[in-house]
Amino acid sequence: MKKSLLSIMALTSASALALSACAEAPTATTTAGSSETASAAASGSTAAATDFTACMVSDAGGFDDKSFNETAYNGLLKAKDELGVQTNQIESNAESEYAGNVQAMIDANCDVIVTVGYALASATEAAAKQNPDVSFAIVDNASFEGVDNAKGLIFNAAQPAFMAGYAAAAMTSTGTVGTFGGANYPTVSIFMDGFAEGVKYYNEQKSGSVKVIGWDEEKQDGQFIGGNNPFGDVSGGKNTAATLIAQGADIILPVAGPAGIGALQAAQESGGKVNAIWVDTDGYVSAPDYKSSIVTSVEKEMDVAVFEAIKAAMDGSFSSDPYVGTLENGGVGLASFHDFESKMPEGLADELEQIKADIISGAITITSPSQPS
Repeated sequence: MKKSLLSIMALTSASALALSACAEAPTATTTAGSSETASAAASGSTAAATDFTACMVSDAGGFDDKSFNETAYNGLLKAKDELGVQTNQIESNAESEYAGNVQAMIDANCDVIVTVGYALASATEAAAKQNPDVSFAIVDNASFEGVDNAKGLIFNAAQPAFMAGYAAAAMTSTGTVGTFGGANYPTVSIFMDGFAEGVKYYNEQKSGSVKVIGWDEEKQDGQFIGGNNPFGDVSGGKNTAATLIAQGADIILPVAGPAGIGALQAAQESGGKVNAIWVDTDGYVSAPDYKSSIVTSVEKEMDVAVFEAIKAAMDGSFSSDPYVGTLENGGVGLASFHDFESKMPEGLADELEQIKADIISGAITITSPSQPS
């Protein structure tokens, strides 16, 4: 049975998401203006309903992951509210479900299907080739060569992660910061690359000696949760964070979806000695139970990209040209420091603004091999 939209606390109590061999077709389609979610109801849709149906398939993190699935899902809800489209969605519990879940949305007569995550690339590409009359968009994966009806929604997360690394280096008390991922995907390592390069840049500018543990950019290898459910394994995320903390890290960047909540738990339990930087969305807002431990967040505006892809499919301007989110176009960014603004070293805020400008202008070059070309 598909996982419903549970609270994040339900995720933290489970050691892994339930597995099933195949996906069931959804039993209902959500139409524009319905009260399925509090978010949609609160926004008060005024758009006239259409016959156009936009659909979404999550990866194993589910739509309540407080990270990239949830942010992408907000784009679908925005399309329902502002464009009047009908919507349908299905959550994945395991990689074995991806192809079946995409097919379920095709069987539901969706006009555009958005798949969320690099792990759905094979299933999305195959479905797009077999269904040329359906538009597809995939979050965190480039467009597919020779496939005209599929659009990649990709983000240069190395840019704001560079800023986060610089900030972490400026704010560490131990001189050691850490990062880890769920699995070694390019959409994960891009954060880790940027973070490590930002720390290196701080050391160069300030004659510092801050150390990064958990990731070796040169070797493109580091600390990962691993296992069958690396992005849903909250206890694994906590254990991985604890390993970095034991090695002296006092600011940690988890790039692991819901499993990253484990790092927030470890930070919170340190009594303020350890803090974290969240990814994909502003963790201060999406994971408020842990906001006292979240320094800032590396954001990807996936909701905006998803909304624009649906809108283009609806108005006939859809193309396979990839969307690339950058600091320059606002597709990625560094969130507010919220409660940590008062703890920032003098001048750091201005330095980060200059770094942002220098990345945009090309004065600072980021070398992560996982960056969109």
